[in-house]
Amino acid sequence: MIKQRLTKAIGLSLMLNAFLAVGQTDLEVDINNKIAGIQPTMYGVFFEDINFAADGGLYAEMIKNRSFEFTVDPFLGWDQPNSDKHSFNKNSGIGSIVKYADNTGNTNFIRVKVNDDKGYELINEGFRGMGIKEGESYNLYFSAAKHSGNISKINVEFIGENNTVLGETSVDITSTDWTDYTAQILATNTLAKAKLKFTFEGTGEIDLDMISLFPVDTWKGREKGLRKDLVQLLYDLDPGFLRFPGGCIVEGRTLARRYQWKKTVGPIENREVLVNRWNTEFNHRLTPDYYQSFGLGFFEYFQLSEDLGAEPLPILSCGMACQFNSGELVPMDELDPYIQDAIDLIEFANGAIDTPWGKLRNEMGHPKPFNLKYIGVGNEQWGPDYIERYKVFEQAIKAQYPEMIIVSGSGPFPDGDYFEYGMEELKKLNAEIIDEHYYCSPEWFRENATRYDSYDRNGPKIFAGEYAAQSVAIASPENRNNWECAFSEAAFMTGLERNAEVVNLTSYAPLMAHEEGWQWTPDMIWFNNLQSYGTANYQVQKLFSTNRGTDLISVTNNGKALTGQNELYASAVTDSGTNEVIVKVVNTSNQSQEVAINLKGEKVYKKGELIVLKSENLEDENSFENPDKIVPVTAEIQNKSGRIQLDLQPYSVSVIKFKTR
Repeated sequence: MIKQRLTKAIGLSLMLNAFLAVGQTDLEVDINNKIAGIQPTMYGVFFEDINFAADGGLYAEMIKNRSFEFTVDPFLGWDQPNSDKHSFNKNSGIGSIVKYADNTGNTNFIRVKVNDDKGYELINEGFRGMGIKEGESYNLYFSAAKHSGNISKINVEFIGENNTVLGETSVDITSTDWTDYTAQILATNTLAKAKLKFTFEGTGEIDLDMISLFPVDTWKGREKGLRKDLVQLLYDLDPGFLRFPGGCIVEGRTLARRYQWKKTVGPIENREVLVNRWNTEFNHRLTPDYYQSFGLGFFEYFQLSEDLGAEPLPILSCGMACQFNSGELVPMDELDPYIQDAIDLIEFANGAIDTPWGKLRNEMGHPKPFNLKYIGVGNEQWGPDYIERYKVFEQAIKAQYPEMIIVSGSGPFPDGDYFEYGMEELKKLNAEIIDEHYYCSPEWFRENATRYDSYDRNGPKIFAGEYAAQSVAIASPENRNNWECAFSEAAFMTGLERNAEVVNLTSYAPLMAHEEGWQWTPDMIWFNNLQSYGTANYQVQKLFSTNRGTDLISVTNNGKALTGQNELYASAVTDSGTNEVIVKVVNTSNQSQEVAINLKGEKVYKKGELIVLKSENLEDENSFENPDKIVPVTAEIQNKSGRIQLDLQPYSVSVIKFKTR
């Protein structure tokens, strides 16, 4: 018994000593010690059409395969429930695919033969269904031409289970020539998985193409525009830039399937549909119905950048297919068309309206230039083949547009021989901005808060272009957007911010994922056909982005940056626009910690603001059922002669803000 009591006493003593050893952490913030400017681009967003992020997501089109162009099966997404390929279908009818003779962008249409208008139905399933909301209206568009017979009307209905009608309209068909028709459907119920059914009045043959459906209530009310709730989530981040259109999608599995921006501008009906490179990338998430309509194309990306107040940052193919796939190369003597694409894109964005590509921008409704400042050459290529091609691109772009800032890449990994080779060669070339990617464990993010402390202040600037903590492993379908990942990213982000002299742009990736259409996890924003929410990772990004400040200042503990001592991390900025000092502190430990913050150099007002993002459980997540489980809570705090006493909660991200006098 005595031995047990002694052991217990020793244990309690050790625990007490450990607690006393941690004690209070004193932080000194020198408001006048401005180290570097925080770039307006410091926190941005990276968009890639993965996880149904464009078609079925941000792009508000509700019809899948609207122009019957899916290459594997032109009927994919469509159903003719009362038709049989091996029958004359006298009691219904049947549709057949017909190819246009001279339209390279839109090659197919459907010819519907109606034998019995009481029996024939044509149904589109949407993107894992169609999300409709009671009382809201939806715009229907299609092109039609009577081919033969006396078909006079098309009836269109939203249907639910058991063919329940949830909204309807009808359109009189008047011409034997191709004619554009429009109508509007008012939804009488709310359903995440509605379908759209077409029936006909009369018999004969009718040709249909570009059958399209959009909510009336889109972002900024633009016809055929973007999904309002998803853009709002982006807008609320106050991003400094929008990187588009990817990612590996830029490269393509093969060069023939790379992203070609010129095929994504002009009339949407002429944009060439392409199979999405993510459709069969992962055996655990095969998605053979994943295609790109390019209704969200380069014009729309530039327009979205403008809406968000973000710098557009397009990334273009450098003549290398994805090296994780075919790795196909364009021979160096055949690289000119790829380089010309980059030159022409700059003209499309910035050129006068009397230039060929500036004229197209004007015709699309934007006479003013988009003021493009950045362009990316390649996504995450590596090795000598990339460096060789990058040199040619850089020389050609700078020859015509010397002020254009070129973003290069260091490959897909944060270390190793690919990374080291790329960084060494790009430094030799005096590269302006190098894009680094890291998909690593939460521990890696906490351990690498000092990653950029030793980078050359006079060398290339860094774009942390793709990063996300992986709770299980890279590309694992079991990865979660849990709180440990989120606050570990926050700890790392204090290191990005502390190194604003070097790090100029940062973005989490991937950005969006459909609840039923995803290929990759984790993702910053999740959505289904009716709902969307920001993950805990989103909340971290938003907290940093909306408190980015304008100037980096020092915050130290015993004269050193706080980079994990006692499992604490910190960074500090001032904001010349709001006259604020902003301190960010991340507590990654499982216990509360006392912190005293001394603000020196300028007087501050007595009352300030404390914003805390926290959760008690490492595995906690936001969800469709509980989207606000982890969200910031704001409270008033006070300082006494520039000294703030705080009790940092376990597993928490805190932002402390005071106005300067």
